[in-house]
Amino acid sequence: MADSSTTIESTDNAVAQDAAQQSFDPYDWRSVRDQFLLSPELAHLSNFYFASNPTPVRDAITRYRRAFDEDPHGFLDDNMFRRDEDMLWRNVCAAAAEYIGGQSNEIALTSSTTTGLALIHNGLRLKPGQEILTTTHEFYPHYESIRLASDKWGASMREIPLYESSFHFSGDEAVERVRAAVRSNTRVFAVAWVHSNTGVRLPMAAIAEAIAEVNRNRDEEDRILLVVDGVHGFGVVDEDVAKMGCDFFSAGTHKWILGPRGTGIVWAKPENWALVQPTIPSLMAKEPSNAWRQGRPPADPDAGSWISPGGFFAYEHQWATVEAFNFHWQIGRKRVQNRIAEMNSLIKDGLADMEHVTLHTPLDPELSAGIVTFDVHGYNPRDVVQILRNNRVIASCTPYADPRVRLSAGIVNFPEDVEMALAVIRSLA
Repeated sequence: MADSSTTIESTDNAVAQDAAQQSFDPYDWRSVRDQFLLSPELAHLSNFYFASNPTPVRDAITRYRRAFDEDPHGFLDDNMFRRDEDMLWRNVCAAAAEYIGGQSNEIALTSSTTTGLALIHNGLRLKPGQEILTTTHEFYPHYESIRLASDKWGASMREIPLYESSFHFSGDEAVERVRAAVRSNTRVFAVAWVHSNTGVRLPMAAIAEAIAEVNRNRDEEDRILLVVDGVHGFGVVDEDVAKMGCDFFSAGTHKWILGPRGTGIVWAKPENWALVQPTIPSLMAKEPSNAWRQGRPPADPDAGSWISPGGFFAYEHQWATVEAFNFHWQIGRKRVQNRIAEMNSLIKDGLADMEHVTLHTPLDPELSAGIVTFDVHGYNPRDVVQILRNNRVIASCTPYADPRVRLSAGIVNFPEDVEMALAVIRSLA
């Protein structure tokens, strides 16, 4: 696991953290749940939306915040601008790279999935006449990032459906639809790994291979770049993103990774970072500021640090993200995936047995992740969410033109949480 040691010395916090770590058993789901401050009175079936942080993450935030409050200039200067090897953002990149299966220089640090997608699409130098191909299933921030970039570069934007019925989703059919949709002027295929309105999980490796086959007959400057909104698979699916076959991968780390709020990453290989024009000046890459001081143009980007937005961040949050990745490793990525699949299968199986419910998410765990969406006949989805809330179940409503009720179980949940939700839905028959 990545080293998260710092120069902070706080006896009280160290003692408290040691006690929490000693009492934490990552192989006991009750002990895992005890690491969170979630109200025990509620069935939290929307924790993916904006995560509650586990004890190690909260403690790290507190330590960093105290150090900043005690000596803002000194602590920032020592850990951000002084010696290169002491820069704490490097620990975050190392932790993210380990989790992804890549290298530290391939990671850009952002504040969210949205920021990452915007930096990618706005920065990719498209030629007039080229197109960004995407799907009809994208969430607003991805759609809008593509639209704005298309307008900026004089490119076009085209959307295709990957399925008609999400419940009967076929991965093979989705791959063939992508293969059939690409054109000679397609420069980017932009797609979400997991669809938040249906819960469908795409077979990204198979899609990447289909695009790679097309690219074998293309010149380098015309090859199709695969841009993935990966937030609802990242921290859910036990898969190395760096081996998935995509060119760019953006995900917030304040959802399924359970990291501090306002944090995220983008992954890409150095040769792909070289294709991106930075949008916001970076404080992490040295070359741009050195070029400014020396009165010369900077070299081309060659690492994620070039794309990481500059300006001062809530560094106590950004740097504490290391602990979120470590928390996942302690439990085990495969165990996390299996637990999330188990809990959400209970939701899907229960809903599928109700005649007054239309389930939109595939039953097969290989075709979904941690999101389950559905409709209750005769009810507005927002009203169902409120009824659930009135009965101490935290659900959400998907913010699309065709909203659905959404339940999502994570590693903080138990079968009794699921049964609380199902009992309320049964009562609406």
